[in-house]
Amino acid sequence: MGLGAGLSLLPSASAQTSVQQRENTLIRELSLPNRPATPPNFQPAPRPAPAVRRAAPAQPPSQPSRPAARPAAPASPTRPAATPQPANPPAATASPAAPKPEPTYQHVIEFNRSPVVGNRLRMEGVYPTARLGFNRPRQWDVKTAKLVLRFQHSPSLLSDRSSLTVRVNDTSVGSVPLNRPNSQIGQVVFEVPSNLIQDYNEISILAEQQTNEDCTVATDPTLWTEILPDSKVILDYALESVPLDFSRYPFPFIDTLSLDTNQITYLRPRAYSDTWLNAAAIFQAEAGRIVDFRPLNTRLVGSLDNLQWNDRVVILGTPAEQPVLSDLSLPLPIRNGQLLDGNNTPLPGDTGVLMLTTLEDNGLPVLVATGNSAAGVQKAVQFLVQTKEAQIGTGQVLTVTNLVNEPSPAPREWPGYLPTRNSFTLRDLTTLGGQNFEDITVHGTNAPPIEIPFRALPDDRFSRGSRMRVDYSYSAQVDPRTSTVEVRLDDVTIGSKRLNSARGGRDSLDVDLPAALIQPDSQLNVVFNLNPRSAEVCGLSRDQSLWGTLHGDTDFNLKRDIFTRMPDLRLLQFGYPFTAPQDLSETAFVVPSAPRDADVRTMLAVSERLGRLSRANSVNLQVYTGGNLPAEARGMNLVGIGTRDRFPLPEVMESGGFELRNLFSRGWRGSRVQALPDGQGVVKLMVSPNNGDRAVLAITGQSEQGLTDAAEVFKRDPLFSQLNGDTVLISRNKPNPSPNDPYAYKLDILREEPLQQVQRTGFLSRISIFIQDNWFLLPTGILLISLLLYGISQLYVNRLAKSGEVK
Repeated sequence: MGLGAGLSLLPSASAQTSVQQRENTLIRELSLPNRPATPPNFQPAPRPAPAVRRAAPAQPPSQPSRPAARPAAPASPTRPAATPQPANPPAATASPAAPKPEPTYQHVIEFNRSPVVGNRLRMEGVYPTARLGFNRPRQWDVKTAKLVLRFQHSPSLLSDRSSLTVRVNDTSVGSVPLNRPNSQIGQVVFEVPSNLIQDYNEISILAEQQTNEDCTVATDPTLWTEILPDSKVILDYALESVPLDFSRYPFPFIDTLSLDTNQITYLRPRAYSDTWLNAAAIFQAEAGRIVDFRPLNTRLVGSLDNLQWNDRVVILGTPAEQPVLSDLSLPLPIRNGQLLDGNNTPLPGDTGVLMLTTLEDNGLPVLVATGNSAAGVQKAVQFLVQTKEAQIGTGQVLTVTNLVNEPSPAPREWPGYLPTRNSFTLRDLTTLGGQNFEDITVHGTNAPPIEIPFRALPDDRFSRGSRMRVDYSYSAQVDPRTSTVEVRLDDVTIGSKRLNSARGGRDSLDVDLPAALIQPDSQLNVVFNLNPRSAEVCGLSRDQSLWGTLHGDTDFNLKRDIFTRMPDLRLLQFGYPFTAPQDLSETAFVVPSAPRDADVRTMLAVSERLGRLSRANSVNLQVYTGGNLPAEARGMNLVGIGTRDRFPLPEVMESGGFELRNLFSRGWRGSRVQALPDGQGVVKLMVSPNNGDRAVLAITGQSEQGLTDAAEVFKRDPLFSQLNGDTVLISRNKPNPSPNDPYAYKLDILREEPLQQVQRTGFLSRISIFIQDNWFLLPTGILLISLLLYGISQLYVNRLAKSGEVK
């Protein structure tokens, strides 16, 4: 049996082909080596402590971090010199044979890391509840956990009847009375049993706030408690080693549970080829999809000598492109720049090979995607990004002989957005987690709103007549005079109705959806304002007996056309048109003929952003160097990358609007200046001259600093969300911008290119759109038509009079 269940993906066989015949075919194709005694283990290192890092001796140049020279990986790889000291270092023992305690480390999760908290988390009402979530990284074995809660509250609260209760994963860990005088800050420490900590954890803070001995009015503004942002969770943990296995992929290269930023480090090849660039762009786009909203750092390194504690190394390319593969501890031997099978026979050139290993000195994990030709490398990477096929991977090595390409989705099939059909129900929409909506019930007088992502496709244009029928039910204890159901679209109330039955029941509400409010980032909120029928009856049980349910039968009927205007960089915030279709099969990158590191880093930043903005079962974008762009690719959505003197699509900068010229000159609207030095980056969008339905995006600058700053727009969410117009100029506000400084860059928005209509509608819809856009011409048109008809009628009457038929 091959090492780690070496995998060969074969074409579908006929019904008469037996399992034994397929196994014999596999044996004839590839003979894999025997399994080594010890598979590689990944032992993570904790974040280095700065003090220890300064005290650590420098590593001598003669002892660089080198790959392992033997197949057997150490069970516990040596950590770098910068590893911090354990939180509970092993005590000295009299006997050298005594076992040492397992080292533990400490991590602090402050509440202000959550966007829900911000400067404070305010709780209002009689029985408010606040919830926060945090993750436990996969390789953490939590030993102890503490919750340090800092708070202040209204001085009007009754100390003997007001309290805070904290739950972790629906288990109470303690309570504290709200008895601090004059809104003084209070602090309490809750011990959390370690067995409560899971991969995904939820902290629930429940408050009872009373200002009256008999019955507190829920709308009293003095009912408040604030959880301060410096509250925190303290975790003491040990690190566990994990055998590297493709069944766990993408872990450990991307950990969606990590509390630190994921780090991908690409080993630079001897020279950047089209194959390497294409494989790296595809891999980076899929990494962007996996991390989603989480941060991701990407580096390019020339060798394995200077790696950081959290690097996850990715090596792409053939053994000829990556000579370091010969020095790594790999399950398949390499000789004369060729991968060999168990019989020392070179693998076929179109066979992709995926392998996992670790580096000897620091234990960092390494992912290798290789083959004996460019086709093999491409097939290996393509297997990883086809999510359905990647699920069958296991072991330390995979050999991919055949791979069925995933069919491309329809251009307007965007998961997470509105369905393409005009009539649908709530069950057809998905939550932020990708699950379809079902019936949703909320409880209490302070019931939270039911949030429904209502994201229109970027090329949707809505007209009047779009409607929503809210199907809901509610409890029998509500006061029909003051209880309502309310519908909001982007915080604008568009409809409401009184809950008019004292006995509860099921009802519906018809709501008009304003065409101008439905946007690609819209959200619907359905709010139940529930008040008890008997105000004199108080208590949590009474409050929780009030409920409202939004049913999945809620339906929508939309009136819309496929229509948009380009170029508009605001549409790029949603990926349009580069993410249509969502597998990026109509998008191609074009880089200079001899790419530099700045060009490649920019390409990786843009491909990662397009990955974050798209959802599909594969990634099929293409990358070309300047001289290799085929004629058929010119009609695709193109992303040109490079400095002004090396820009691969020079016609973009000569098409009008803002222009960069030689001798550091620049022009706009007929004006021309020379700027020295010119360190600004430029992001420019234009309609493709080869296809009116496609776009060309230029990312450039006069210098590499300008190109690097332009790439920062795609790395930083605050900058990317400011894109608008057809051209954006990016400049630094500080010489060395901090990655966490939202004011480190300045964006100047330009609009010069005339907007062109892109529409895929019928003739009648085009006429309707024209009339809506040019309504001021309608009275003039009616008058001209009336005059024309009057003239025709007069001519007819005159002709009849001359013929003697009219006396």
